[in-house]
Amino acid sequence: MSKFIGAIDQGTTSTRFILFDHESRKVASHRIEHRQIFPKAGWVEHDPIEIWQNTKKVIKKTTSKAGISEEFIAAIGITNQRETTVIWNRKTGKPYYNAIVWQDIRTDKICRSLKKHENLFQQKTGLPISTYFSGPKIKWLLENVKGLRKNAENGDAIFGNMDSWITWNLSGGKHLTDVTNASRTMLMNLQTLEWDDELLQILDIPRQILPTICSSSEIYGKTKLGFKKEIPISGILGDQQAALVGQTCFKKGDVKNTYGTGCFILLNTGHKICHSKNGLLTTVGYQIKGQKPVFALEGSVAIAGSLIQWIRDNFSLITKSSEINDLAEKVEDNGGVYFVPAFSGLFAPHWNSRARGTIIGLTHYVTKSHLARAVLESTAFQTRDVFEAMQKDSGLKIQWLKVDGGMTASELLMQFQADILDISVIVPEITETTALGAAYAAGLAIGYWKNESELQQNWQEKKVWKSDMTKQKRDKLYNKWQKAVKRSLDWEE
Repeated sequence: MSKFIGAIDQGTTSTRFILFDHESRKVASHRIEHRQIFPKAGWVEHDPIEIWQNTKKVIKKTTSKAGISEEFIAAIGITNQRETTVIWNRKTGKPYYNAIVWQDIRTDKICRSLKKHENLFQQKTGLPISTYFSGPKIKWLLENVKGLRKNAENGDAIFGNMDSWITWNLSGGKHLTDVTNASRTMLMNLQTLEWDDELLQILDIPRQILPTICSSSEIYGKTKLGFKKEIPISGILGDQQAALVGQTCFKKGDVKNTYGTGCFILLNTGHKICHSKNGLLTTVGYQIKGQKPVFALEGSVAIAGSLIQWIRDNFSLITKSSEINDLAEKVEDNGGVYFVPAFSGLFAPHWNSRARGTIIGLTHYVTKSHLARAVLESTAFQTRDVFEAMQKDSGLKIQWLKVDGGMTASELLMQFQADILDISVIVPEITETTALGAAYAAGLAIGYWKNESELQQNWQEKKVWKSDMTKQKRDKLYNKWQKAVKRSLDWEE
């Protein structure tokens, strides 16, 4: 029997373990959801202990489903929800507080107090000052959890995003992270790929709390996890960078979009740091050990697939998420309705935390099918907002978009995405690209795969959607969308 690579995919709503073979085919997987904790309006938390217990369970269940023992797992890679922040005690392994999730906006006051340093943070980290990132969350924890600052200063308390938390538990205490996750903290200098003392001083975060920064593909340690044999842990990538690698976007100008809870569009900008003037993030795409880092521009859309769940659960417009496509296909267009899902503000390229959700263009003519279509189209319109910014910042003319994630099952959305962007939209044969990217990073580190060229040979397209809309219609629809967005901005005082 040949060996497999395992990938832990620790996401916002669940944790999965997937085994891949040498041809990048999925052999077996198992997934367990975890609780979403909402202590106050705008606060979102996870229980780190629950997530770690689920991680152990999914690994055991997946190997059982595959009918293999540990000697057939060559290595394990980790991919994770980024920016979600946990601080725990290095001696006891117990968290001081729940993990604060990337969607959480409790640090808004902290972020506003940092606005005078906006240019400095942007220049050094490639990020705007936002509740989205880990740095302000660390500051909030240090200021609000009794005794934590003292424990941080004496070296007992340590911080990590979810990759660090999982690695620490898997490896028996290795405290580290990779460059992609570190680049999402507002604390790492993109030029040096090291923690920046000036930024740490501004946020009043002790340096000793932070993990060691490593590449995305190297042997970090080994795990037994109840196995008889030790297995190398050799790949770490934040989830969206993992999808970039899983889609084999290794060339400058390659771009992918993952349609999940939100939408995350990443453009490979090569070895050059490309600072955005149009509201995008500059981030590390990935780094193979011994090689230069590859950078990316990223645009994040906060609400995409979660809008379909909201329509299902709060309005009972549909009973299953998959029904949205059938309902939308009953009409030829949106009937003049536009849905801007700014439930907790708008991300790239607007970065307006006071925007709120807007449904506009309602008339007696509108049916629930028009609303369903407006829901799907909102994701495509938000993606175009990011694309416009990407092309301005990079100077590249993007010709195609590789896509993955649950919403790619909607044929209406995929065709409309191709139409509104006026480019080809490509769905791959293997859609588990996030986990696959973590597996690729782990496999490259141990020589399971030789290089990026071999991985590109494994990538195959399943379907290509081509634009079939006139420029006049495209421009009219997009202009109306932009008007709708303007109505949603700064709704909150």
